Amino acid sequence: MIDIIVVGGGHAGVEAALACARLNKKTVLYTLSIENIAKMPCNPSVGGPAKGIVVREIDALGGEMAKAADATAIQFKMLNTNKGPGVQCLRVQSDKLEYAKYMQQQVLNTPNLEVREMMIDKIIAQDNKITGVLQHDGEIAHAKVVILTSGTYMSGKILIGHEAIDSGPDHEPTTNLLSQSLRDLGLETFRLKTGTPARVKTDTIDFSKTELQPGTDKFVSFSYETKEIMPLEEQAVCYLTYTSPLTHEIINSNLKESAMYSGLVEGVGPRYCPSIEDKLVRFHDKERHQLFLEPESLSLNTTYVQGFSTSMPYHIQDKMICSLPGLENAEIEVYAYAIEYDAINPLQMKVTLENKLVENLYTAGQINGTSGYEEAAGQGLLAAINACLKLDGKEPFILRRDEAYLGVLIDDLCSKGTLEPYRLLTSRSEYRLLLRHDNADERLSEHGHHIGLLSDARYEMYTTKQENIQLMKEKLKEIRFTPKSEINDYIQTIGYGVLSEGISGLELLKRPRVTLKEMEPYLGFSIDREVGQAIEINVKYEGYIVKALKEADKLKSMDALKIPSHINYDEINNLSLEAHQKLKQVQPVTLGQASRISGVNPADIAVLAMVIKG
Repeated sequence: MIDIIVVGGGHAGVEAALACARLNKKTVLYTLSIENIAKMPCNPSVGGPAKGIVVREIDALGGEMAKAADATAIQFKMLNTNKGPGVQCLRVQSDKLEYAKYMQQQVLNTPNLEVREMMIDKIIAQDNKITGVLQHDGEIAHAKVVILTSGTYMSGKILIGHEAIDSGPDHEPTTNLLSQSLRDLGLETFRLKTGTPARVKTDTIDFSKTELQPGTDKFVSFSYETKEIMPLEEQAVCYLTYTSPLTHEIINSNLKESAMYSGLVEGVGPRYCPSIEDKLVRFHDKERHQLFLEPESLSLNTTYVQGFSTSMPYHIQDKMICSLPGLENAEIEVYAYAIEYDAINPLQMKVTLENKLVENLYTAGQINGTSGYEEAAGQGLLAAINACLKLDGKEPFILRRDEAYLGVLIDDLCSKGTLEPYRLLTSRSEYRLLLRHDNADERLSEHGHHIGLLSDARYEMYTTKQENIQLMKEKLKEIRFTPKSEINDYIQTIGYGVLSEGISGLELLKRPRVTLKEMEPYLGFSIDREVGQAIEINVKYEGYIVKALKEADKLKSMDALKIPSHINYDEINNLSLEAHQKLKQVQPVTLGQASRISGVNPADIAVLAMVIKG
C-alpha cells in the first residue's frame, strides 16, 4: 500500500512529496501534467516581506524551495535594508522556466517518490478515516494518508469581463468533482478569488521612460548551503513605472466591464494584492500607482507587469497597457484574468494541518485560504512532516509564533480563520525581531535535523557557525582600543570624538554607525560574513531582543498549558456566549491558542485557565 498520496504538483505539493519520500515513506504525487510541476502561474519571483524569511525557514527545516530559488534566480535583491533587521528580507526574480525544471528534476529523481499524471475526482474515507483517492480513470488508489494541495485548480473558474470559463490557471483543466467529495465528508468550502496581470512582449517596451531597479551588489542567498550566485553584472534588471491619468480614466469609465464589478465574481479577492480596478475604487484619491516590470525568464520575450492584475476584457486591457509610461507601443503576449476557486475553512483543520473531521487527511497551500508560493511551500513541508510523524507514532511538530513565521501562519489560520486569501506580512508577527532573515538556521536547524530532513553535513555547518559566533564574540570582548589606537581615525569619520578611555571591541560595536566591516582592519583578524552579521545584530539590538524574548516566554507558558481534548465548553460557567461558540468551533489545543481566537477575551481565558489547572 502507498503510505502517502499527495494531490497537486504546485509549490505545496512539491515540498510535501519530497519531504515524505525523504522521510522514507512510499509516496505518490498526482499531477495533471509533469510539465506543470512547480509552475509559476502568477508572479515570477520568490520571497519578499515575511515570505523571504519563510523561504529561509523552509531551508533550515530541510525543504527544497530555497535551493531552487538560488539556483534559478536571475536577480537577487535585499529589501528594506534602510530599516531594522526585523523587516529586512530577500526577494529574487526567478527564471520561471528554470525554476520549474529544477523542481521537476528533484521530484522525478527522488527515491520513494512516484509521479502519476492523473486527475483525482474524489477523496475516499471510511468511518471518517482516509482510505485513498478515486482517479479520473475510475481506479482507486489506496493510501494511509492523503495530503491535498489543489491550489486554485479545485472548481476553478477564469473570469474575463462578462465571461466565466471553467478552468484552472492558464486555461488548464480544473477538477470539478473534488470539492463535492470534500463537502460529502463534512468539510466546509467557500469561494476565493485571485488574479494575474498581463504579460507584455519585452521588446515592445521603451524602458528609457521607466526607472531602473537593479539587484543588490553583494552576496545574498536563501539557502545556507548556497555558495555561489549569478554575478550582479550578469543579473537581469527590473524597472519601475506608474499608472497615468489616462490609465485611471480608461479603468474608471469601464468598471462595469470588469468581472469584479459586473456581478460575475462570487469569491473574495486578496486585500493586499488587489486588482488595479479595485485599487482605483478603494484608493480613489491616489494620483498614481507604482508598477514593476519584471522579466519572466532569460529565454522568454515576456515581462510581467507587477501590480496590474485585472479582469477587464481584452480590448480594454490593450488600452490600459498602452496608457502606461514606456508601454505606449507595448504588445500583450498573455492577457490578464481573475480566477475563482474552492478553498476549505481553515478552522476545520488542526495545527498539524490534519483535518479535524477526516483522520489522515492533510491540506496545504491555497486550499487552506492562503496566497503565495512561499506560504504554500511551507505548509506542504509541515503537512508532510506531521503526516510522517503520525505514521511513525511520534509526537506532532508544531511551531510557536516566536519560533517561525510558519508558526504565525498556521496559528493565524487555525485560530482566526480567513474569509479572503491570507497573505503573510511582517506586521502579523508580534515577535518579528526574533524572526529574522539572518537567524532562521539558529531557530530551526535543530528541528530539521531531529526530524531527519536536515543532513548531518548540513547540521554540522550550522553548529560550526554557532561555535564561530561565540569564538568571535569572545575575541571582540578581549580586544581593547585606547585613545592611542588607530581605530580613532575611523571613529572620527563617523562623527565620534577620540576615545577618552579603553574600550572593548564588543562595546564599541554597540555604538550607532559603527560596523564590523569598518572595524575589521583594526581587529587583527577577519570575521566570516554571516558570523559577523549575526554578532552585529545581536549586539546592536540586544535590549530589544531581550525584551522580545521575555514576552515570548509568556507565550511559551500559555502554550505549555494543554487543553484536554475531551473538554466540554458547554459545561464551563462564566464563559461569554461568543467564547462558547468560538472555542467549540476552533477546539484550541493550548491556552495560548485559545487566547488568540477572535471573540475570546481575557476574562474567558482566566476562566478556562482555572478549569485546566483544576
